[in-house]
Amino acid sequence: MRPTTLAFATFALAVAALVAPLTAHGGPAMEITSPAFAPNGEIPAAHTCEGAPDPKAPKTVWVHWVVYDLPAATKGLPEGGKLPAGAHEGLNDWKHPTWNGPCPPIGRHRYFFKLYALDTTLGDLKKPTKAQLEKAMEGHTLAKAELIGTYQKKAR
Repeated sequence: MRPTTLAFATFALAVAALVAPLTAHGGPAMEITSPAFAPNGEIPAAHTCEGAPDPKAPKTVWVHWVVYDLPAATKGLPEGGKLPAGAHEGLNDWKHPTWNGPCPPIGRHRYFFKLYALDTTLGDLKKPTKAQLEKAMEGHTLAKAELIGTYQKKAR
């Protein structure tokens, strides 16, 4: 079964994250990468902003961007976050339908970029939160890819 949509559920970096789509009958696995940082590498300061939790006392997973219904043919997202036709944005934890980059108040934080291949499109869910999007995706996930990046503010 070929996926018809892709969804970023936790957050995604708008720096041309590349996707190798799942193909039918044993094709390549789905992958998410970024030209801005290596897996488990440091996210460049140019892609950050204020607002992550304290790593020594995490209180919540902070959602920086929710994007869904990316067409299956999507090979990447250009820097600046312009989405392909048909894609939708949900609400991040600032209650905005946009990307807000990391810039933790103290310490080094990990940031998870999650990509899902679905067997359906979800349509306009009216700016869902991450939890609402995950609920709508239930039973439709064909594959998942993850990229982890880290970031720590530079001492001033």
